Amino acid sequence: MPAAPAPPTLRALLGRADFGLRLVVDDPGRLDAPLRGVHSSDLADPTPFLSDDLLLLTTGRQFAGWSDDDPGYADYVARLDRRGIAGIGFGTEVLRAGIPAGLIAACAAARMPLVEVPYETPFIALSRANAEAIAARTYARRTWALDAQRALALAALEPEGITATLAELARQLGGWAALFDASCSVVHEVPAGALDRPSRAAVSARAGDLVRRGGPGAAALQATAMTSGGVLAVTVQTLGRGGHLRGALAVAAPALDDAARGVLTSAVGMLGLALEQRHALARTQRRLRTGLITALLAGQRDLVAQVAGAVWGELPEGDVVVGLVTGTPAQLARAADALERHPGPVFFGPHGTDLVVVAPAGDDSALAALAPDAGLRVGVSRPTVHGFAAALDQARTAAASAREDGPVVTFDEVADLAVLGGAPVSRALAAARLAPLTAHDAAHGTALIETLRAWFAADCANEQTATALGVHRHTVRTRLAHIERLLDRDLGSFAVRADLWTALRLA
Repeated sequence: MPAAPAPPTLRALLGRADFGLRLVVDDPGRLDAPLRGVHSSDLADPTPFLSDDLLLLTTGRQFAGWSDDDPGYADYVARLDRRGIAGIGFGTEVLRAGIPAGLIAACAAARMPLVEVPYETPFIALSRANAEAIAARTYARRTWALDAQRALALAALEPEGITATLAELARQLGGWAALFDASCSVVHEVPAGALDRPSRAAVSARAGDLVRRGGPGAAALQATAMTSGGVLAVTVQTLGRGGHLRGALAVAAPALDDAARGVLTSAVGMLGLALEQRHALARTQRRLRTGLITALLAGQRDLVAQVAGAVWGELPEGDVVVGLVTGTPAQLARAADALERHPGPVFFGPHGTDLVVVAPAGDDSALAALAPDAGLRVGVSRPTVHGFAAALDQARTAAASAREDGPVVTFDEVADLAVLGGAPVSRALAAARLAPLTAHDAAHGTALIETLRAWFAADCANEQTATALGVHRHTVRTRLAHIERLLDRDLGSFAVRADLWTALRLA
């Protein structure tokens, strides 16, 4: 925020050589305080007609006949002091030469600035000079506010309008600005990390209070900016309509005057409108994605490819896999955001309470990244070209066997296990089958389960198993014999091997 022209002060008037003013009684605090106006009166008590922060000009007519030690001087100055007058200007050579000594003494006792105004300087000249200074300051601030609002409007038209508007607001106000979403998480902040941790926590708490209140509102608090170490006034303003709040805007800047508050109000309106439009666009896109998923399941791949290609990019060509993602609405929302940012040709859309994903066969990077990050269950079908409905059934079957925060489960992994019944029954049977080995490993620190898993992965070859485990082949043979004794099973039997392999996969 550019520095505004200095406000008019009594010191500024004293600095005008053309006025020839002389300071008789000094008080630095009042000399440098903003001067709201200059008024003249010879009334004994002009206070009913005055406002504070004025320079009162007088020719001393009300003092006619007073001696220098008249107590009326002290009463007169005390009344003006209580009214908040910034100073007294005495016009000499009009009714008398010089300033009454009693007035000088009373002003000195009250620390009331007293200025001698020579006969050649008309009172109206002082009034006009102060009014012109106020007008110049007001004009400069209004001009800056118009330029700032124009810059905000241009920023809002950029491709990343919300981010650009926030950055422009922080630049114009010379401070920090942050945008909070409806959950009061920081979406953007400029400059990043400008507030210290306690201040940021206080701002987040205030934003949360306003958003949870559910209606439009604003609040102010004090926060320390790390960039300057100074104390900045922080204003928090909700964005959106009452009952449909989209978030909040927080700004930390030097004290805001009327012009700066007008700029902030404009930014609130622009950001609120942008968030409302973004929300409406996202809702429309979700509905379109849902419709395209329905069309895809109905076999209309060409139609879906044409529409999706025009809006989001090409639909994966050739063999694809269908993924089903299940979880809470918040988890699915995060998954959709992650898929939106995925660089590969992936299409997704809501389907009932789940999320359906279409990805190229052989590229499971998008789906694999979801499960451990968002706590979702993810199932993937076999590759297909047109059989999307059947592929979705396969993905649903696989997802039913998946674990929260577990890896992606493919249909091929569960297809051979169907003979054991439903997923809960399957896992219970598997746990019971492997219980002797699991208990022995836990009690004695052995690695029987690990050895059995490596043995199956090596196609039941002892030499390859030993290499994979980093042990001698005789160790592998000893462990396998121990497994047979604990399970009372012959690992040379195909049926036993199949049973244990199935149990390991389920477990």
